[in-house]
Amino acid sequence: MTAAIIREIDLQKDYLLGAPLQSIYFGGGTPSLLDSTEIQQICAAIYKHHTVDVDAEITLEANPDDLNAEKLLHLRQDTPINRLSIGIQSFSEKDLQWMHRAHSAAEARASVALARQAGFKDLTIDLIYGAPTTSDLDWAQNVAIALDYGIPHLSCYSLTVEDGTALGAWVKKGQQQPVDEEKAARQFEFLQMATEKAGYEQYEISNFALPGRYARHNSSYWLGKPYLGIGPSAHSFNSISRQWNIANNALYMQAIEENRIPFELEILSPTQQYNEYIMTTLRTIWGSETNKIAQMGTKYLQHFQQQIAPMISEGWMEVLPGKYRLSKTGKLVADRIALELFYPASGENP
Repeated sequence: MTAAIIREIDLQKDYLLGAPLQSIYFGGGTPSLLDSTEIQQICAAIYKHHTVDVDAEITLEANPDDLNAEKLLHLRQDTPINRLSIGIQSFSEKDLQWMHRAHSAAEARASVALARQAGFKDLTIDLIYGAPTTSDLDWAQNVAIALDYGIPHLSCYSLTVEDGTALGAWVKKGQQQPVDEEKAARQFEFLQMATEKAGYEQYEISNFALPGRYARHNSSYWLGKPYLGIGPSAHSFNSISRQWNIANNALYMQAIEENRIPFELEILSPTQQYNEYIMTTLRTIWGSETNKIAQMGTKYLQHFQQQIAPMISEGWMEVLPGKYRLSKTGKLVADRIALELFYPASGENP
């Protein structure tokens, strides 16, 4: 797999048209299973074919149970990885057992301490709220632990029930309760209050960072910058189209051996480009800019301004010079707002 990834980096070297890389992200699946030599080989291929900023953010997603003192030391000393994204999900044992996570609460805490000891100062962790096992007190304790560690970046997500997942099937069969939306909203509001009091900035609905510690990789995605994805299931975007590799590992490697990139391509229509812009920027502290919408077409700007008027009246939107962004209460209904602002596909042609 490592050899196939390195070969695809070569095959895709022109996708970004020579733009320097500000971030490199090892994510999806379980990249922390890679050893330091494999990570270094992949990074060497990236540096061979791309100009990488000297201060580039280079992140590795990791599960707590994959991180021990020796592995972390090798990552810090033998690879360019300078940031860890640790999938903690919860510091509560009952939450982790309900989520069927492989790590324990003790391993969750240890992973943060060991990462610090190895010299990683740039850390982010994932936390989940709204689970049936997570009471308001449990959630407050989770947030308090994260803040006590002084972790500079937090990604916090509400539990969602997706079709095709084990949880989705259990809910349909009545074996699990559906998500309590009121509890999830309450815990989200507590998160906003606690992080703000601790000096964090909510720069995207689910992401909180100390000043100057925003995730460069995530921010680039929300701001619509092009990105290249390498490996099975990886997605790429260049402003006018997106493409995604097949998910099957064996078929992916076979295609790469034949010097073929096994992807599907979608050319984005003007309406899709507008809707994608709304979907990503509306979630951020930077908001949606009217001049960028106007560049996409007058009809999109007219639709946007017409649809957003009642949301301003409801107090869901903040009006800033040349742009709009969600208010605190608006963040509670962000998906509903985005759907209202989307331009209908049936109106593609003027």
